[in-house]
Amino acid sequence: MRKHHYRISVQKLTGACGLPDESEALVFQARCHDDIISIVERSRQRGLLDADDAAAMAVGLKLLGEIALEQRNTPLFGELAQDLGKFIRQLKSGN
Repeated sequence: MRKHHYRISVQKLTGACGLPDESEALVFQARCHDDIISIVERSRQRGLLDADDAAAMAVGLKLLGEIALEQRNTPLFGELAQDLGKFIRQLKSGN
């Protein structure tokens, strides 16, 4: 299966107490069988969450979902893959 490849970057803007935090960004590569960018746009258009929360949820679900799918035959991820699939189906259906 062909996959899209992404560079993911997470940079802390402030610490828990609200003070600026200039620590180095976390950067890594990930792959996904779906186009994450278009999924984020659709998630934002649904209006269930504000734009940033919709993006965070969509990216988080797709990254976790891809690993769970790839590792579905391992005990740790097998049950998660089923539950995550159920959640995503409910999300897509609007329920």
